[in-house]
Amino acid sequence: MSMSSTGAGRSGGTGRSRGAGSPGGTGSPGGTGSPGGTGSPAGAGTWAATALPAAGVVAVYAWAAWSFGSASAPSTTVAVSVGGAVVLVAAVAYYLLVDGVMGLWGALALVGALLLTVGVADRTASRGAVADCVVVKVHEERHVSVGEGGGERTVYRHTLRCPGGYPSDLAEDRRVAPDGGEVRIAYDPRRRVAPAVEGASLPWGQGFLAVLLLAVATAGARRFSRAGRWDREAPAGP
Repeated sequence: MSMSSTGAGRSGGTGRSRGAGSPGGTGSPGGTGSPGGTGSPAGAGTWAATALPAAGVVAVYAWAAWSFGSASAPSTTVAVSVGGAVVLVAAVAYYLLVDGVMGLWGALALVGALLLTVGVADRTASRGAVADCVVVKVHEERHVSVGEGGGERTVYRHTLRCPGGYPSDLAEDRRVAPDGGEVRIAYDPRRRVAPAVEGASLPWGQGFLAVLLLAVATAGARRFSRAGRWDREAPAGP
């Protein structure tokens, strides 16, 4: 006697190809626990690598701003040590989380962004005292810059004569007065931040370059994270 098409062994029965372990089932490659899924280690690793540059910039800026401006700020030695440690840890973590040569270049871009962030915090910190000073001499110094986009940078170091003897030195990217000229200097009596010309403009150039390097590091982390290597190397599905 022939078996009915509705029997236990029919194609749509209990043993059909779309069972619990099928490609479209609960444990499928596109499921919740898959290598590229939302809650997977790969997804978490990619998210961590992508968020690292911005988190590092926020942490460094907060620490620098507090160290420069707070009445209860730590000593200069502690501030520099902790800030340097944060920069080093962020760079090493980036290198470990990002794959290939981008891990190295992205880490360098991140270091540049963090150092520029410290510079921005320094230039925008409060300077509560002002002095009328005489420029004794101006010396030009040329530096090769790596963290600020490369190339040669000229620093004009002004030797000052101020009431009380401080500040005695001012470094700017331009001459603020000729030899023998007078200049009004804003400075911090606690000497936590470098003196600056009173009313100097905000460091827009430094800020823009910091954002650019941050964007490069973030894009590189998102595209080349080690955790996302499985998604990049996995064969395309049907």
